[in-house]
Amino acid sequence: MFPLIVVLCSFLSLFLLPPVYLAAVTDDEYLKLPLLRKSPFPSPTQALASDTRRLHFLSLRRKTVPFVKSPVVSGASSGSGQYFVDLRIGQPPQSLLLIADTGSDLVWVKCSACRNCSQHSPATVFFPRHSATFSPTHCYDPICRLVPNPNPAPKCNHTRIHSTCPYEYAYADGSLTSGLFARETTTLKTSSGREANLKRVAFGCGFRISGQSVSGTSFNGAHGVMGLGRGPISFASQLGRRFGNKFSYCLMDYTLSPPPTSYLIIGGGGGNRSNAVSKLSFTPLLTNPLSPTFYYVRLRSVFINGAELRIDRSIWEIDGSGNGGTVVDSGTTLAFLADPAYRLLIAALRRRIRLPMAAEPTSGFDLCVNVSGISKPEKIMPRLKFEFAGGAVFVPPPRNYFIETEEQVQCLAIQSVNPKVGFSVIGNLMQQGFLFEFDRDRSRLGFSRRGCALP
Repeated sequence: MFPLIVVLCSFLSLFLLPPVYLAAVTDDEYLKLPLLRKSPFPSPTQALASDTRRLHFLSLRRKTVPFVKSPVVSGASSGSGQYFVDLRIGQPPQSLLLIADTGSDLVWVKCSACRNCSQHSPATVFFPRHSATFSPTHCYDPICRLVPNPNPAPKCNHTRIHSTCPYEYAYADGSLTSGLFARETTTLKTSSGREANLKRVAFGCGFRISGQSVSGTSFNGAHGVMGLGRGPISFASQLGRRFGNKFSYCLMDYTLSPPPTSYLIIGGGGGNRSNAVSKLSFTPLLTNPLSPTFYYVRLRSVFINGAELRIDRSIWEIDGSGNGGTVVDSGTTLAFLADPAYRLLIAALRRRIRLPMAAEPTSGFDLCVNVSGISKPEKIMPRLKFEFAGGAVFVPPPRNYFIETEEQVQCLAIQSVNPKVGFSVIGNLMQQGFLFEFDRDRSRLGFSRRGCALP
């Protein structure tokens, strides 16, 4: 029953979504958006606290009954591992910094109704009155059915041409973003370096922004969220049909100096990128009817130094309540494993680590080692390997799962999660240095350590 409803929702969304028109883009081009990081970076303890809040929030978003009017909400604000995209929106373009988030669908920006207002400095909010292409969505537009409306929702006057489509989303901590849904032109760079105008992109124009989740330190100065989830209203969904319905990214190690540039690629492209993509290992993307936004994969086995841990494979499955499973998420920093698997992993690592345990583990971390006097501790760390459905094997380097939490102390950057109320997560730290491709048409996720250095 659930799969049938999900397919029906996806089918209907094709008719509810407004078309996105593009100018100045050839068939072999793709969109190339630099992914930015803002300093100072959060400490590992801060990242853990923010990740825990994020996962708690995301677990509350599961619907008890799937239905066509799918809420389009964002979990990006409650994570610490944000990567930002500089989005130019409106005509003439106004630049805003948005969090790129695979764990949400809603695209929204902070807005101001001012004409000549000194309260907001440029590049901090979007001024609809300054754009010649801003177009509010009417409340009777079919796309309004995909937007979370205020409760109670104002009555829609079908006879008034200016009856707008309101949206409102309240976060778990009481934070709020609300305003009106609209369409606008965005300007983005293509793989050839030229600019492409994307017309009629649907987004939330937030005139009321309040609370720590969307304005405090955890939001890290962002001006909105670019949802890249699987829902019909996400940025990836709106642009996907024009660009092969796929996107990819390489998250580079942002602790390096100077930090290398990471990129979000929308589309496939040809030439060198096609060669890199041909070397990807693929695993099917799964659908969780109670969490249709997320990119689920089926984790089958975990290995340490080539030895498989004896983990019951049922631990990785999604149950009838939508709990469990494994999600690939750009907005979470650390990795999280279902508790039974996590306990086996910790025990096996303790037996195999040839470094002394830290005298005082960093708060919140269960396994910490003393690396004083060791020039390259990653050379002697145990090697992890993850096997996914379809035979795809993911072998991250130790620096992706052991991080420096204090001077001369490294801790395991994997945490435990209760599979009965949450899900396992492959966070952005574990993804660093790999090309990840989200192929939505073929419903598969590809990854490879090759391709990140390509232009």
